[in-house]
Formats: sequence, structure tokens, C-alpha cells
Amino acid sequence: MTSSSSREVIVEADGGSRGNPGPAGYGAVVLDPVTGETLAEAAEYIGVATNNVAEYKGLVAGLKAARSLFPDATVHVRMDSKLVVEQMSGRWKIKHPDMKPLAAEAGRVFPAGRVRYEWIPRERNKHADRLANEAMDAGKQGRQWEPSDSTAALDAAAARNAATLPPAPSGPPGDATAGAARARAALATGSGSTTAASADPGRTGTGTSSGAWPGSVARPAAQDDGLFAAEEALTTPASGDFEAEAGAAAPAPAPAAQPAPAASAQSASASAAPAQSAPAAPGQGWSAGPDMSAPATFVLLRHGETALTPEKRFSGSGGTDPELSAAGLRQAEAVAEALAARGTIQEIVSSPLTRCRQTAAAVAARLGLDVRVEQGLRETDFGAWEGLTFGEVRERYPEDLDAWLGSPKAAPTGGGESFATVARRVAATRDRLSAAHAGRTVLLVTHVTPIKTLIRLALGAPPESLFRMELSAASISAVAYYADGNASVQLLNDTSHLR
Repeated sequence: MTSSSSREVIVEADGGSRGNPGPAGYGAVVLDPVTGETLAEAAEYIGVATNNVAEYKGLVAGLKAARSLFPDATVHVRMDSKLVVEQMSGRWKIKHPDMKPLAAEAGRVFPAGRVRYEWIPRERNKHADRLANEAMDAGKQGRQWEPSDSTAALDAAAARNAATLPPAPSGPPGDATAGAARARAALATGSGSTTAASADPGRTGTGTSSGAWPGSVARPAAQDDGLFAAEEALTTPASGDFEAEAGAAAPAPAPAAQPAPAASAQSASASAAPAQSAPAAPGQGWSAGPDMSAPATFVLLRHGETALTPEKRFSGSGGTDPELSAAGLRQAEAVAEALAARGTIQEIVSSPLTRCRQTAAAVAARLGLDVRVEQGLRETDFGAWEGLTFGEVRERYPEDLDAWLGSPKAAPTGGGESFATVARRVAATRDRLSAAHAGRTVLLVTHVTPIKTLIRLALGAPPESLFRMELSAASISAVAYYADGNASVQLLNDTSHLR
């Protein structure tokens, strides 16, 4: 073993709050950077607190555990909290009164020059995350976490071992990771020089032109699995669209860049992995591999404009539930005409909010279909931010906004929904609807965040991709979901019917 003066250790830390604020706990682990061996663990239930406070407490505990082992060590801190990493690195200001003393305490454990910080995806922070959840579970039972009860180290070791094996071909429809694993596993059993791409050159993963319309469904490209965790921390958003339903904002102090709308779809498609070339048996192609029966195709329609839309105000499911404006009603009629001309829609499902039900009603009247309401398609609840502009939220709730921008697990002020919560709700709705409508083309009339979330999950892209997709009022997107878990993004933000 090296001496403590030259020893480097890794500290991974996490914290969580079931309610934000709510019952909270943290977890931290000290690891050997060479072997990955667990050197120390720490976890504690801390009562009612926010996610960010719990994360900071986890950081302090991890640093103190490292110091108790090797007082003169250098420390590599890895966390999935963008907020904590950026603030402790000195790039973001610390404004929240609850976090200032915790950050100062963390800074005193080791000299600043001996600690470096790195943001990692949530799926790479599972050991600390598991410890935090064990602490919260213990608190729910009225006790504190005990090291003897923990299985986090065993689970982390099993995850590392599993990472060296071929990915298991499992997962619900629409998960790009699971679908790609199945496709590659099937193709790898073949032989010959024919690749998946050359066997079916018409396959596409995403597109923006109306020529990719559902009805002549392209088969999905095999994507690289394991690209991103489902709830990675947000990086600095690149979009300047501050409409709340688009979930778009830019962190202070620099204003967000304003990308040209034409580049938005390109940014979204760039998040997807390229098709993988793999050998297949001659004459078989995809036929001997994944289930390529007719998919459930979701045509995703964002509702028409309301009075809040042109003003870029937060408009979720916790506000006034506005009706379509005169412009929004015209948009609904235009999209109804376009969908009637296409003639592929077989069913209509709508968010319960008025603006979506009005848009869906206009389409249903043209197609002669009924509308079924699905609660899971509602927009994010933006809490106290409902009806405000981004600038007004920045002025009134700067700390909460910074936290929200820094992590998909952070919720808006006043008990709104985090992006992570919305993603879980939307994914569950996707799984239920795709199973119920296999082989059919269904129109989902919903909002910006649910649509972008469906696109993101289909591409296997990180949460920050929500900020890199343009999604106009009354725009059309489309995703096909195959029974084997593959998903194919076929259309994004088509507004040709409005021109």
C-alpha cells in the first residue's frame, strides 16, 4: 500500500429527499481508484430536507470518511449533482442559506488543492444512491442506517461484473438501450457479409420531413446501448425557449444562446447513436432476430396556442388550465385537416387539460373518432411558477431555479414536479399504451414535456436533450414502438400543415 501522502481515493456521494423537501438521507462511499475496492461507507437519515441539502451532507460525510482513512490523501469526488459539483468547483455561486454552511464545511475537510470534482451520470453513482435510499428506508422505520444492514457494496460489485457481460435483451417498449441489446444479440448470431444497414437501406432512426410519416414505417436502427442514464443531471441548457411547457431555461449568470429552429431537430437526432453494422445470415436480415411485427405508432401532437404561449409563460398542469386562443383554434383546425388527409390515425388519446381536449376534439370531428382521456399525458406541474415568465421566476425564486436547472430531480417551488418524476409517469403511460395498441396508429394529444420525454427515451438521450429540441404549438412528431423493445423516432416538430 502506498503512503497516505501519495494516496488518491475516490469519494462518491449522493443524497435524496422523498418529497423535496421531505424525508431525506445521504450516502457516501470511499473507493480505491485502482481496484474499485470499497474502503469506507457512510449513510444517514437526516429528517425532512431538500435534495440539495442531502447531497451536500453526503459530500461532507464522504470527505470526512476519506480523511479518517488517509488524512493527507488527494481526493477525486464524483457526484451526479450538477449543482454541487459546479458550486464546489467555484463555477457557480452558492446563494441558498441552507447550502452555504454545508459547502463551507465541505471545503474545510481537505485543502482545496487536494480535492477535484467531477460530474457523473446517475447510473454511475449507484453505490452512493443505494446507501442514501437505505438510509431513507431506515428512517421510515424509525431507526438509523447501520453498516451491517447494507448491501450497497455487494450490489455495486454485481453491477460492475454485469457490465462486462453482454447486455440482457429485456426492457419495456421504447427503451432504446434494451431494444438495441436485443437487435445486436440477434444479428451477432448470423454470418456473411450483409450488414443490417445494407439489408434494409430504408431504415431510419429519426427524421423531420413529412416523407417519414407513419404508415410506411421504417424499421429501427440498432443503437448503442448504455449511452445515458434515465435521470442524468442536467448540463447547461443550450436553448433559449423559455416557455414552461418546453421545459427550457438557461442558468445564470449568462443568458442562453438562441439556436435557429432549423438546427433544433438536428441537435435532437445527434443524441442518438449511429446504426451498428453487424453480420447477419444471408437472406435472413432482421427476420431471425427481433420481433418486427407491426409496431404501436404514436403520432404526437402538441396542442395549439393559448394566451400564455406567445408570452413564454410557465403553463403546466397546476395552473389555470387555459383554453385555446383564436390562433390556437385555427391551428387545431389546420392540423385536423392535415391528419384527415393522411388517413392513418385509428385512435385518439388526449391529456385531460382543456387545451389538449379542444385540439383533440377538432381532429376527432374530422376523423369521426372518439377521444379517450389519459391522465399520464398531462403537462408538468410547475408549482408556484405557473403563469410566470422565466425572468419573473429568476427574480422571485433564484435559488430554486438554480437547483431545478442543476438536476432533473429538483422540483419547482411549491411542490411542483421534477423532470425525473414526469419521466417516470410518461414512461409508465408509454408502456401501457404501446401494449394496448400494438399494430395501430394512435394520436396522442399532449404537451411539450411529455412529447420531448418520449423522444428522449426513444433515442436513449440524456435529460439535457429536452433543452435541445424545438417543439412548436400544434406540431407533429412520431415514434414507433416495437414489441422487442426497439423504438424508432420518425418525425420531430413537423409544422408544414401550418404554413
